[in-house]
Parts: sequence; C-alpha cells; structure tokens
Amino acid sequence: MTQAPSITGSERLGLIAGNGRFPIIFADNARKLGYHVSAVAHEGETDPELADHVDRIHWIKIGQLNKLIKAFKEDEVHQAVMLGGIKKTHVFTTVRPDFRTLALATRLALWKDDDILREFAKELEQEGITICESTFGLEGILAEEGTLTSREPSQKEWEDIRYGWEVAHDIGRLDIGQCVVIKDRVVVAVEAVEGTDEAIKRGGQLAKEGAVVVKRCKPQQDLRFDLPAIGPKTIEMMASVKASVLAVEAGRTILLDRELTLERAQASRIAVVGLMGPDSSGGERRT
Repeated sequence: MTQAPSITGSERLGLIAGNGRFPIIFADNARKLGYHVSAVAHEGETDPELADHVDRIHWIKIGQLNKLIKAFKEDEVHQAVMLGGIKKTHVFTTVRPDFRTLALATRLALWKDDDILREFAKELEQEGITICESTFGLEGILAEEGTLTSREPSQKEWEDIRYGWEVAHDIGRLDIGQCVVIKDRVVVAVEAVEGTDEAIKRGGQLAKEGAVVVKRCKPQQDLRFDLPAIGPKTIEMMASVKASVLAVEAGRTILLDRELTLERAQASRIAVVGLMGPDSSGGERRT
C-alpha cells in the first residue's frame, strides 16, 4: 500500500465531506491550526451545519466527480482529506454519476470500498489534488490504548472482545465491514452495507443484553479513507439494546465528542476500551 503524504504548508485545505460530525470536528481543528478549509459537501448526506465551520463550501450530488474537481480548482486546493461516510445504500438509490464517474467505474473489476476510493484518489491526483491521511492533526481525537471508562470489562467480556477482535480482522480482510457484535463467543451480527449503528441494533436485539461490540480497521486499511469512528450516537444505540462493551482500535479510531461519548458510556455502564492493532513490523499486538 502506498503511504499517503502528510499535509504541509499553509495553503488552502480541501475537505471532501460525508455524513456525521467528523467533518465539522475536523474543520474546526484544521482552522485552529491555521488552515483555510474549502469543503465539498454531498446533498442528502453532509450536515448543513458544516457551512458555519469552513471558509468555503460547495454542494454536489453523490457521483458528481467533475463538479468536485472544478470546485477545488477554483479554490486552488492541492491537498485534501476525505471524512465522514456515504451510506452504501445510496449506491442503489440516489447516486447520479457524471461521465467521469462512470468512466472510473468501468475501470473497476470489483466494487470494493477501498478499490473505489483508491481509484477516486488517483483521479484527483491526475488533476494535481493529493488525498492525504485523515488522521492529520487528530492526535487528541483518536482513541488511545486502554480502558477509557471507569468500568473495566469482566473476564467473560474480555473473552468476547478477543474473539471479536479476530473476527473483525477477518471480515475486514474480506472488505465486508469494520464492526462485529459478539455474545458468549458467538457472532450475532456483522456490519455490512447498513452501517455500524444498524449492526449494533440487530446484534443487540438478538443477544438480548450484554453484547460486546468490536470495531477496528481493515487489515488492508488505507488511512486516507473510512477510518472507524464512534460517538454519542454509537453509545445511545448500544444503551438501547443493553450492550455492555465497546472495543475499538487505538490510534486509528476517531472518538467524536469525546467527553459526551464517555459520559454517556459511564451513565449506561458501558465499558469502552482501545486495543492496539498491527504494529510497525506488520505483526499483531495481542490484548
């Protein structure tokens, strides 16, 4: 996998924004660091509030690649990040691809997430726009290693965490999703196109109570795209189905609205833990 370049210099920074609060949090952080942020937002996905947190914003429909490139060129953007999700179900409903997007699609043998995004990044790089790692400037927002709540998982919960950690690695390798729900070392739900919250809801309902949720990067994860993210809504969904533990990958999981997220976890007696993923030598650090 090619290492994405770091963002340098004081030029305008592009933000390709999907859904959720991550684009807003990132934009605020980037502006504090002295960057001028130019955002391309997606109709029906991106929170309109983002307009109040960036210097310029351009709205496009999903699949309008030419319009996205034109917007960044107008704003003299040469480096950009991609943040926030696009619901995969939109592939079957609301995508309105332009000719450039259709041409990109014909070059793909399989419609896997990372393949699509890498091809998308290549298309932008041909136009002088480099897609950079989405962890830029987020040291204080990434989940750290260890237990992040006062409640530690029980021994039985740790068994489910460790089991789920390996299962999540395997579903990620197959490019299915990033999240699994475990109860008594049984996989009760696997995230697919419906997203993490719906997987938690389905798995929690099947487990009845005490489900363990594990979310981690795919082993082939390109850090420019689709980093795992959790936030208050994740905890709300877990609390609604009486799930008991959330385990995420330390250093590679975005912790949105950190204080509120952990406060809600504490109030619901949900343990939140960060585990180390692949180390620099490519092996696994065991929990």
